[in-house]
Amino acid sequence: MHDRSAPGASSSSAGGAATDPVCGMRVDPAATAHHAEHAGTLYHFCSAGCRAKFVARPDAYLEPAAQPATASSGAVVWTCPMHPEVRQSAPGACPICGMALEPAEPSVEESANPELIDFTRRLWISAVLAAPLLLLSMGGEMLGLHLVPMAWSPWVQLGLTAPIVLWAGRPFFERGWASLKNRRYNMFTLISIGVGAAFLYSLVATVAPAVFPPAFRGHGGMVPVYYEAAGVVVALVLLGQVLELRARAATGRAIRALLNLTPKTALRIGTDGAESEIPLADVRTGDRLRVRPGEAIPVDGKVIEGRSSVDESMLTGEPAPVLKSVGVPVTGGTVNGTGSLVMEAQAVGAETMLARIVSMVADAQRSRAPIQTVADRISGWFVPLVVLIAVATFIIWNLVGPQPRFGHALLNAIAVLIIACPCALGLATPMSIMVGTGRGAQAGVLVKNAEALQALDMVDTLVIDKTGTLTEGKPRLIAVEPAQGVDADEVLRLAAALEMRSEHPLAVAIVAGARERGLAVPAVADFESQTGLGISGSVDGRTVAVGNAAQMQRVGADVTSLAASADRFCGEGAGVMLAAADGRVIGLLAVADPIKANAQGAIAALRAEGLRIVMLTGDSRGTADVVARAIGGIDEVHADLRPDDKARIVGELKGRGARVAMAGDGINDAPALAAADVGVAMGTGTDVAIESAGLTLTKGDLTAMVRARRLARATMANIRQNLFFSFLFNGIGVPVAAGVLYPVAGILLSPMFAGAAMALSSLTVVANALRLNRVKLEDGKLCSSA
Repeated sequence: MHDRSAPGASSSSAGGAATDPVCGMRVDPAATAHHAEHAGTLYHFCSAGCRAKFVARPDAYLEPAAQPATASSGAVVWTCPMHPEVRQSAPGACPICGMALEPAEPSVEESANPELIDFTRRLWISAVLAAPLLLLSMGGEMLGLHLVPMAWSPWVQLGLTAPIVLWAGRPFFERGWASLKNRRYNMFTLISIGVGAAFLYSLVATVAPAVFPPAFRGHGGMVPVYYEAAGVVVALVLLGQVLELRARAATGRAIRALLNLTPKTALRIGTDGAESEIPLADVRTGDRLRVRPGEAIPVDGKVIEGRSSVDESMLTGEPAPVLKSVGVPVTGGTVNGTGSLVMEAQAVGAETMLARIVSMVADAQRSRAPIQTVADRISGWFVPLVVLIAVATFIIWNLVGPQPRFGHALLNAIAVLIIACPCALGLATPMSIMVGTGRGAQAGVLVKNAEALQALDMVDTLVIDKTGTLTEGKPRLIAVEPAQGVDADEVLRLAAALEMRSEHPLAVAIVAGARERGLAVPAVADFESQTGLGISGSVDGRTVAVGNAAQMQRVGADVTSLAASADRFCGEGAGVMLAAADGRVIGLLAVADPIKANAQGAIAALRAEGLRIVMLTGDSRGTADVVARAIGGIDEVHADLRPDDKARIVGELKGRGARVAMAGDGINDAPALAAADVGVAMGTGTDVAIESAGLTLTKGDLTAMVRARRLARATMANIRQNLFFSFLFNGIGVPVAAGVLYPVAGILLSPMFAGAAMALSSLTVVANALRLNRVKLEDGKLCSSA
């Protein structure tokens, strides 16, 4: 006996995966409990249902024509974001949950989603038809407004409803049928049964009203119909699907933004010294590449010629450029400054740091489970139970019920299915999410997807990036301390003159500080850069030098008088530069990334919400500790981190059982934002961080994180209330519809009242969701003004 490695067989393959020969899903042979042997070959299955089908007719699933489609080499592979083991060569629906599949591999190009286009078209047509249907039906029943003669009304409603149910709602019936075949009950199972029951009942009442007993006839002897229930449900479900597909499409923008960081071409230097522009895909390890000023570095490698400052904020999140010289590594996607570099390519294609970041973001995004799984898990037992009750109702009434037995049996069974229609259940989550996200936007909290709110409600650990989140993210001149007898503005004016010509990472902050104070920066002559020391030149006829203590020693300047101040600023995490003129020290300049004014209060409020605070940064340990002490309330600090380190730490926290939210603003934070249970991006940060996160704080204000937490709690509590209301109606209505009160009280629930109860349950859910508009998020408590 052996595992067979052929298409259609459940062959073990790379990574230990195997293919279910019945449904085509990828399964883990070691994890699944469902196996079967045929002709000496062992096959593996995703479920007992697939195994039973195979055992009954193995040849039907081993014929080449019956094999599930697999993606050919180079073709787009489509997978489910909830069930990545599902892989096929064309778009479609997941056989497990019914969700639309999406491309497995990220692409630079943003291609149109065929399902979104199709569902949008179906939504518009169903909405156009549902509006007059609702007016015609509800106007006659509730207002006594008959727009057409009563005898014509059922036929007109049938004409309006048939296209909605049979065409616009066709995908729901297909997925509902697939869920029954695969024994994977989900929301589409409920939708197809509920809509189908309402439509089929109404169709029979229209074309064959004589089958119904007189007791169930309404005004004018007409049998009531419920076409509006079927038509409006289809339109609402389509609306929810379109909103979901649009939200999911936005997640791909993060990956495309990452991919677009690298240039499309590179300037390769040949063996003869000639330079030629080539596609990035043609770059090979060992190639010599020229990187001109202002260009993005194409691949990972090291500098072999030249000297320049490189903006590495996409990796470290730190705003200060990093000086690169011969032998120093450079990373693809980072941006060269004003100098020219020649580099040697050492990692290309999928081996680059940026490619690994893209892969991490894509994998983490796909691992998230949508909030609709709550309803799907419930429907796993709810659907079979409702169907069983309906069947039992029909059988019992047909055997022992009063005459006409068949009519009573049919109507009571249909009443059970109509009252169990998942209108309220289908609205429970999306209505709360729609209202909650709108309320969040008013409070500066933008929610990208529903699962973000669900996750934020449950988190107990908040991981925060330092730069741009706790600090302002831009180095600023925080102090100028002159030597005795020297004016501070004179120190800054002379230093800024040199820094105008410098590539030092902190030069921009010094020049900006001079301009903010309205100082006129003079010209410099004889400018020189002393590697590892600082810079020097002639300003207004004076020999000026700026740099570290070794630079001061080189020019003969005694820094003893400023040593204590320099140590103090360094201890506070600031960068310190000393300035001398004509061999005499004239002062020092301190540059730092200031802590945001509201950071301390925000951290205190978040701790009051029961969150444990962990700070991550690519900055040094000393600077990180200084910031943590200044803010207070931070439980854990990790410094000197790369992007994969941040994602790894988030993974370790989750592995220890923590529910993690990650707040950040840089490209370097994208993998950790995507790997966390929920990512929260600062609105002032990069597009990649914003697209990788589930929530965005529009003004980059960390105090909005407190509002986001309270919003999540209120929204999830509202969803749970809606689900409770939905099942409360079903729990009361289904037994009554089945006729349990008839023997003792003579009460029967006709389909008309079943439809009214179904509508009432939906109205209750909507009204409850609208209460979120009045939830207060700013006063430290979750409460309502109602």
